[in-house]
Amino acid sequence: MASNAYIIANKRAVSSHPHRQPHLPLLLLLFSLFFIGKFDLVSALNYTKYTRKVSNLRLQRIQKHLEKINKPAVITIESPDGDIIDCVHKRKQPALDHPLLKKHKIQRVAPEMPKVKTLKRDEGSGDSKRKEGEDLIWQMWHRNGTRCPKGTVPIRRSTTRDVLRAKSLFHFGKKQSTTINPTRRADAPDVVSSNGHEHAIAYTGTSQEVYGAKATINVWDPSIQEVNEFSLSQIWILSGSFDGSDLNSIEAGWQVSPELYGDSRPRLFTYWTSDSYQATGCYNLLCAGFVQTNGRIAIGAAISPVSQYDANQYDITILIWKDPKLGNWWMGFGDNNLVGYWPAELFTHLADHATMVEWGGEVVNSRANGKHTSTEMGSGHFAEDGFGKSSYFRNLELVDADNSLSSVHDISTLAENTNCYNIKNSYNNEWGTYFYYGGPGNNPLCP
Repeated sequence: MASNAYIIANKRAVSSHPHRQPHLPLLLLLFSLFFIGKFDLVSALNYTKYTRKVSNLRLQRIQKHLEKINKPAVITIESPDGDIIDCVHKRKQPALDHPLLKKHKIQRVAPEMPKVKTLKRDEGSGDSKRKEGEDLIWQMWHRNGTRCPKGTVPIRRSTTRDVLRAKSLFHFGKKQSTTINPTRRADAPDVVSSNGHEHAIAYTGTSQEVYGAKATINVWDPSIQEVNEFSLSQIWILSGSFDGSDLNSIEAGWQVSPELYGDSRPRLFTYWTSDSYQATGCYNLLCAGFVQTNGRIAIGAAISPVSQYDANQYDITILIWKDPKLGNWWMGFGDNNLVGYWPAELFTHLADHATMVEWGGEVVNSRANGKHTSTEMGSGHFAEDGFGKSSYFRNLELVDADNSLSSVHDISTLAENTNCYNIKNSYNNEWGTYFYYGGPGNNPLCP
């Protein structure tokens, strides 16, 4: 049940839309787009720089792209936060447009769930508790009570405004590609620490074969200073070389990205790439690739409620693992809710196994006005502030070649600038291996 996907932790815990995008007269569309930004202000972010005239040719290209990714809907659901959720037939979803998936048949038999290798306390036991018997509303679009019909999947509709906030149509829905620093170690875990990307992460070594990972992450709504910055907390499943163009990465977690979503709400997201973020892959379902199977979880939709400082903490559990039979990489959410999978055909190195896992936070610091921005990571508080104040990842686990889950014991940590964002890890019987992380960005010690 989806009600088990979202957990509240007590403070006492351990430290029917049209089948296609409408073809509006270009003159009317140009007029409306000229005012984008004026009505799109969120959390005092400055969208006015996105107010511009758009050429007919560019509008035509955007409309063609939107017609490609916004599939025909069986019914449409309007979310209180402004999102439009289209219920699309499973066999009509964007994933199957991928050239490598032309002959792909959606996996109908549920994958074998990873077995628990070592006995540990229930993650929901002790001072962490669920809201029993309650259908906890954990995505905003659930609030009007409408659900997608059987055989369909909920997909957040993309708009012209969404595309225009991106640097270009090519960049829409994608992370910036990596510019390699020749002084970095070849096995450095900070995959995209150029282009203003900064991290506070825990990671495994590169000498082992890994077939999945799991963690529980509390959700916050960090402040973002600039529209083109983001703050996220996620799991990375990695294989390939960090100093080349063949890095394979599968990612999932929560993210605040005004540029991508047009607001400052934390949202459930996924990402993948098979060539170091250069041309392949994207966020969520904004390109062909990820196959969604769940009819109640909308990738890219806002998460609610979120954790509050020195008050209730809300967290989500993410599991990513390789199906030992068919080889697809599945994503689980909460208590064994299957969201969907990344087909093995999309990858080179990950078609076999992963060599590294990372857990933690990432932000983009654009150094607006020549100084570090005040974009927050996690809760916006440093790791040492502890439970209820800083962000956490708990119950870090790995999946081995036998499809067994076990607690992680040997991890390393990394933060590029601990005066801006930091991380501190520990271990106990209830939370297993865990860590606190995050920070405020700009402050007197982080100029």
